[in-house]
Amino acid sequence: FKILAKVGIVAYRLELPEQLSKVHSTFHVSKLKKCMADEPLAIPLDEIQVDDKLNFIEEPVEIMDREVKRLKQSRIPIVKVRWNSKRGPEFTWEREDQMQKKYPHLFPNTALMADTTS
Repeated sequence: FKILAKVGIVAYRLELPEQLSKVHSTFHVSKLKKCMADEPLAIPLDEIQVDDKLNFIEEPVEIMDREVKRLKQSRIPIVKVRWNSKRGPEFTWEREDQMQKKYPHLFPNTALMADTTS
C-alpha cells in the first residue's frame, strides 16, 4: 500500500482500499514490510477474510499438489495447500481426508465423482 505520511518516529499512515475502510490506516513500522512489487505474491483483497472484530482469518485458498505419504504399512494421501496468511502466501502439507471434511469447496472434482456414483 502507498505511504501517505510518517506519523511520529515509528509509524506510517497508509492509503488503504475501500474494502479495508474499517481498518485503521496507521501502522507501526514493525508491521510493515518493503514491497518489491512481485504481483504473483500479492493477495487479492477478496481472499482476505476478517471476523467481526477485524481479526484476520487464515483459510486455505487452493490445493496446489497431491502426494501419497508411505508409513510402514499404510499410505496417507496428502495435499499441498496454499493459505491466505497475514505474511503473504504460505504452503503446508495436510492430510487430504481432513481437508476434504473441513473445506469441501477446495475439492470440486471429488464432489462431482461422489454425485455421479450415487
